[in-house]
Amino acid sequence: MPQYALGEFEHLVLLTLVRLGGRAHAAPVVTELEQATGRTVSPAAVFIALRRLEQRGLARSSKREARPGEGGRGRRVFRLTPAGETKLRETRQTLERLWASGDAAPEAS
Repeated sequence: MPQYALGEFEHLVLLTLVRLGGRAHAAPVVTELEQATGRTVSPAAVFIALRRLEQRGLARSSKREARPGEGGRGRRVFRLTPAGETKLRETRQTLERLWASGDAAPEAS
């Protein structure tokens, strides 16, 4: 798998999957992101990010059929892959090194 940095939104989506127990469909990811960030999150943006993360091997999805009483159609459930967990750990370590070195410390005005 080629090396690349996670974008901010991809990072947030992966962290949200972890926070939701590693498996979720797009709607709870949207809700959790909105609560955590305090900003409006587009469901389409979340779904696109999830699909992009899936294409990169950092997430995987499966189709879950609707349960009795739920009505409607099934949902696509996303989960973090081992590669996704590794990428999150690597990203965290990089950010922690930068903060520890003072390179990312905000300057006083």
